[in-house]
Amino acid sequence: MIFPTLAFLTALIITAFAIPSIIRLAQVRDWLDRPSERKSHTVQTPLLGGVGIFGGLVLALVLWMPEAEYLETRYVFAAMTILFMVGIKDDLYPIPAGKKLLGQLVTAGLLVFGTGAVIPSFFGIFGWYELSWWFSRLFSVLTMLVIINGFNLIDGINGLAGSMGLLCALFFGSFFFSAGEYFYSVIGWALAGALLAFLYYNFSNRIFMGDTGALVIGMVIGLLTTHFLRIHHFESGVYHPRGFMFEAVPAVAVGLLILPLFDTLRVFVLRIWKGRSPLSPDRLHLHHMLIDLGMSHGQATLLLICANLSFLLVAILLQDLNALLVVILIFVSASVASGLLNYAVIRKRRRLEERMV
Repeated sequence: MIFPTLAFLTALIITAFAIPSIIRLAQVRDWLDRPSERKSHTVQTPLLGGVGIFGGLVLALVLWMPEAEYLETRYVFAAMTILFMVGIKDDLYPIPAGKKLLGQLVTAGLLVFGTGAVIPSFFGIFGWYELSWWFSRLFSVLTMLVIINGFNLIDGINGLAGSMGLLCALFFGSFFFSAGEYFYSVIGWALAGALLAFLYYNFSNRIFMGDTGALVIGMVIGLLTTHFLRIHHFESGVYHPRGFMFEAVPAVAVGLLILPLFDTLRVFVLRIWKGRSPLSPDRLHLHHMLIDLGMSHGQATLLLICANLSFLLVAILLQDLNALLVVILIFVSASVASGLLNYAVIRKRRRLEERMV
């Protein structure tokens, strides 16, 4: 556990010391996120917290990454650097969604074809098991794009994307350590350390991560997710000498990532239904609905993370069931909860309109 622990502490310390300087620089340079009708904050807030996350993560990996994984490390660094540059450019001088998507596509391709982070099987979902060479890589790239954009889209209130990333990083860091996958365990724990330091400043509304942070976090979680599915394809079983393995592994992955996955799917469907681009900005996200109900950023984040954790626990407890059945149960439950939340928001708006009449 020594290298993952050192990676966690290194990323935590570097990010914690870097962010105050980034805050001062952003204030001097006027790199601030200004309030608007679509946004939930009410004061100008420094951007580029993702620079601190990136710096802490990269330095931790440089110092504590196992030497045997040098080739894979090169591709991970290259992918993170590309998304880092795309994110910082978008934070300072917004770029078209198409160009941002192109950067994500190049990044996902580097990881899939460079590190071999490929989802090789559907594990019996819809009767599919082994995937063809090309389809497995195409599906892996698509999965990474969904996760990257999912984290970018939930980054709308203080603490949410960072807390979600922290939950995933702790889960994957612990799992990969138990499985003897120290390369990926170090990545998970390094990300956890960087995010824990960032959240200290983010919850006090002193800095936002911006696209610089959200894109990098989504990329790292996408990489860890695909490898999580990949090693279960080769080493299935409730218990393996290299560590604990899950049965309904796709359901566990969905349970872990249900918040970004479901919220992304939900808003895309709603936008297309309304005749708009699925990438157009709005206030349809779950966190916006909770804010509209009167919750603070901290309350909304806590509720959503607890709900996500509940879905993960359900997936783990029901892993002996058919994976497709568990995935359907998770999405149906999330849909019902979302519907109830939407109903509560509509009722509140009607009451406010009646009072104004």
